[in-house]
Amino acid sequence: MGKSNSSRDWTQIYAIYGMDQWQTLVFLLFHAVFFALLSLLFLSYFESIFHFFQTFLSSPGAARFAAGFSGCVTAISAVCLFFAAANFFYSAGPLHYDMAQRMVGSVNDWSTVKLALDIGCRRGILLNAVATQLKKTGSSGRVVGLDPSKRTTLSTLRTANMEGVGEYVTCREGDVRSLPFGDNYFDVVVSAVFVHTVGKEYGHRTVEAAAERVRVLGEMVRVLKPGGVGVLWDLLHVPEYVRRLQELKMEDIRVSERVTAFMVSSHMVSFRKPSQHVLGPGEVRLDWRC
Repeated sequence: MGKSNSSRDWTQIYAIYGMDQWQTLVFLLFHAVFFALLSLLFLSYFESIFHFFQTFLSSPGAARFAAGFSGCVTAISAVCLFFAAANFFYSAGPLHYDMAQRMVGSVNDWSTVKLALDIGCRRGILLNAVATQLKKTGSSGRVVGLDPSKRTTLSTLRTANMEGVGEYVTCREGDVRSLPFGDNYFDVVVSAVFVHTVGKEYGHRTVEAAAERVRVLGEMVRVLKPGGVGVLWDLLHVPEYVRRLQELKMEDIRVSERVTAFMVSSHMVSFRKPSQHVLGPGEVRLDWRC
């Protein structure tokens, strides 16, 4: 998959889109600062801490080792937490923006696209990237952003207007597990770091959660027109998606290299829905629903 050369200052990205799950970033930074201060206390008052451990350990060597080891653990924990906070901050803004450009770039011809769908549009980074591409090509097409939250869709429309692509964007609330659109409706369907959140009420690694994610994937395929292109970027469960797409007989399935996002592995997957789907002799329609 090709890489996009588009870039944007991170301050502009956050000024327009803000941040999802800022509580997580605050949590990471708070604990990073806490462990950093704790490690400085270990360094500044090492002898006192050493004597404290000596009250429990008879050997001075063991007490010194315990004090030193505890100080090292707190220092390493602080470094890891600061790294996690930095990766989360980068993933939520600059990386998300860059991946949106790459996803848009994986669709060869936007001039023929009349309708596109962004599943789980959230803040609208990917949604507006699609709309911007439609605007650049002079297309009369539109992109629909679907999200389970009505509050999110309203804020997303504001970001589209800030990006100057409001006339290309429509947002609506809906259930991603049962898309409120007919079969073969969209030329392009995209989704960014969303599908892995579906079914989280069951726990990410449960059979029930996997079934819910596969259901969304089936809906994604169902609403695609024959010959249409689907692109998704997601965390952790990409092999599961690839297997399901292969079962659904999708064509040109491509998986990007690994990208660390939100402290875990992520990949971008693109595919094309076959123009015709025939199983064995004679025509047999495949029900894309899961």
